[in-house]
Parts: sequence; C-alpha cells; structure tokens
Amino acid sequence: MKLQEIYNHLDKVSPFELQEKWDNSGILIGDRESEISKVVLSIDLDEELLRNSDEGVLFIVHHPLIFSGLKSLDFAKYPAKLIKIMIERNQSLIAMHTNFDKTHLNRYVFEEILDFDVEYFEEYICTTKKSWQLNDLIRHLKSRLDLEQVKVVNPKDEIASIALTTGSGASMMDMIEADCFLTGDIKYHDAIKAKEQNLMMIDVGHYESERFFGEVLKRELENLPLLAIISNSKNPFYSLG
Repeated sequence: MKLQEIYNHLDKVSPFELQEKWDNSGILIGDRESEISKVVLSIDLDEELLRNSDEGVLFIVHHPLIFSGLKSLDFAKYPAKLIKIMIERNQSLIAMHTNFDKTHLNRYVFEEILDFDVEYFEEYICTTKKSWQLNDLIRHLKSRLDLEQVKVVNPKDEIASIALTTGSGASMMDMIEADCFLTGDIKYHDAIKAKEQNLMMIDVGHYESERFFGEVLKRELENLPLLAIISNSKNPFYSLG
C-alpha cells in the first residue's frame, strides 16, 4: 500500500481533524507515494527501536516525534537525531495522538484493561459509578497496569465513582465529576489543587496508561495488506529500590 492510502484509512478510523490545535498528528516523515508493506506500532520512538526495525518500514506512533516547528537540526540531539536515522533507513512516520485518545485509547483502557463500565464519556474522560475500597482499588490498578507503586492524592477509604484520562490529564480535573480521578504526570501544584477541592487522584503513569496504543490500533489494520507488529519503545523511567 502507498503511504497516502494508509493515511486515508487511519483518517477514517480516527479522523485527524479531531486532534487538538496544539497537536501534530498525521504524516510527519515520508513520501506519500512510497510503497509500504510493514508497519510497526509503538507508543513512542527511540533509537533502539529504529535500528532494530527493518529499513523502509512505517512507524505509527501515539506521541508525535515533532511537536512544534524545528528551527535547526542538530543531529546529536533529540528529535533531530532520530529523524536523521529514519531518513537514512527510509523509514516513515505517522502519529495518532489526541484524535486517537478521543476515539479509541481512553475508552479501551477503561473498559478492556481496567474492566470498568463506561457510564459517561466526553472526549478524553471516561467515568463510572462503581464502588471500591481504597486498598482493593490500588491492588486492581497495580495488577492491571503493571505498576510497582502508585502515588495517591487525597485518599478516600470509600470510592463511589471513578474517572480516567490516560497520559497526562491533570489539567482536566475541573471537569471531573467523580470521587477519584486516574491519570498520569500529576504535578505538585495539581496535587495541592485536587486536595483542596476534595478530589482523590491516583497517578497511574503516562507510559503505563498509554502503552496499549499498538494493540488497539492493530485491530483496525487487520484487513489491510500489511504486516503490522507491535514493538513499543522502552519506558524512559526506571524504578530503583
């Protein structure tokens, strides 16, 4: 298939026009007329993933490698270093970020990974009214998301409703109508605000909550004449004792 044809298919699956104004989803690297036979699905790109993948492959990732305009290309620094490798290896790149969050990823994680029933959904936020004890909820999240530990803001022993936004969603806390909000990248001042507003928040990790991007998208590529494999980049964070 041509790169343009794959893009057109993805646009039907999750329209790129749904992305936020600040986002940069779409074709980021590649010739739209190039023939593609193999696709690698990943949450992000790193050098190891690029060099271990075949030349000529198309990467479809969640997070755009290029977020804003580049004023220079210093090949010793990110992201230019990875761009150089991809050009040398004739590799192409499409990003599906906030559009895919809205149409697929958040709901998939909420329903199929965490096993919650979506009772209310608005763009990025999934909400359910399910009763949990604090310790039971923590064990459930650690097991389902493979978390070694979690950070909790304003813990409550009894939880009657839960909301989720994968990735970094703390800025949406004013939109949350639930006892507990699950998201990643919770900053110190976000935590203070949540505590004062009596909102419980649990940091479920950015990578940990979005690493399912590939398995969600793979379903949408099954009927195309392509070999699609999932090969996630590595989590940049390590937990040390």
